[in-house]
Amino acid sequence: MKDTAERLMDMAEAHIRHAGYGGFSFRDLAAEAGIKSASVHHHFPTKATMAAAVARRYADRFFTAVAPRDGESTDDVITVYRSLFKASLSRTGKICLFGVLGAEAGGLAPEVADEIRSFFQRCIEDLSRRISGPNAQARAFQVLATLHGAMMLANIYHDIEAFEQATKSLMLPLCE
Repeated sequence: MKDTAERLMDMAEAHIRHAGYGGFSFRDLAAEAGIKSASVHHHFPTKATMAAAVARRYADRFFTAVAPRDGESTDDVITVYRSLFKASLSRTGKICLFGVLGAEAGGLAPEVADEIRSFFQRCIEDLSRRISGPNAQARAFQVLATLHGAMMLANIYHDIEAFEQATKSLMLPLCE
């Protein structure tokens, strides 16, 4: 039973990253999984509960991948975030789940919007703490906005080089 729920979340995540929250229905997932639509509802009563579960799972994987390392510098932290975004884009050709959902947050159910807000807050807090310094929070916002914008550009251009160009400035030393 858990395997079915995981498989459904995998499919929902792929659909969301490709076409947004409106890019799938329970009927679509059921057909893709070879099960009845009622079976999808058994695991996830509503589309919003499913999307929130997908978002939590994605966030857990993300924060595990960017976890602090001993002796890391500010450059190391930014490199870890940048590398994860680039690897995901390179591997799947799709932008971050939260980039897609973030653009739609105003029209989504509260439980989904809460997961989106939580993810971005956690990113800003994590980056701010690990970057440190007097402008750490502003730098954290800049890093996150640049990475998400770069993914969007790479997606539009169908070219990872757009991501490289858009994020190049993150790797340059800051003038204080």
